[in-house]
Amino acid sequence: MPRIAMRKKVAIILKFIIAPALLLVVLVAVRIYTYGNHVVDVKGDAAIVLGAAVWGNDVSPVFRERINHAIDLYRTGKVRKIIFTGGQGNRNELTEAAEARQYAIENGIPQTDILVEEKSHTTYENLVNAKQVADANGLKKVLIVSDPMHMKRAVSMASDIGLEAYPSPTPTTRYQGWKSQMGSLVHETYYYFGYLVRKVFT
Repeated sequence: MPRIAMRKKVAIILKFIIAPALLLVVLVAVRIYTYGNHVVDVKGDAAIVLGAAVWGNDVSPVFRERINHAIDLYRTGKVRKIIFTGGQGNRNELTEAAEARQYAIENGIPQTDILVEEKSHTTYENLVNAKQVADANGLKKVLIVSDPMHMKRAVSMASDIGLEAYPSPTPTTRYQGWKSQMGSLVHETYYYFGYLVRKVFT
């Protein structure tokens, strides 16, 4: 009897707790994936480029894709300013934002149309600090530039802190292949749930 009772308890837990929780995770992951392909055709005052790694004296491939996309937005008249975000990873390197600014200038973007914040180390800090820069320069409507999988969490954060934000995912990504994309999706699903939990308790 005890063994049968235990099996019944396990079955109830699986049916009413674990299965719904797994279904919720899958639904959120699907939403994150589909949102990453969603592009809103609007013009903004500025593009906020979320930081990524710097490798020595160069931007990482992932960061380069984000910067190149922001440059394209500027050249096509979708934005009139670019805000680069990101602090210093290693002591002997430039900040992510400074390296991005240098790259953009080398690719023909006027220095006067580039703004930076150089203290952030997380997506949330990127956006909070970028909002301060945007507010100080009278920039109201922004396009969030990052990788497709990153879009849902980033735009949610941006909206929560009061930015009028729209997704502008990179049309190309360094996360190629099924394995790489799945890894990125799992990462983003985990951190998106973490952000939702933090919102509830703070």
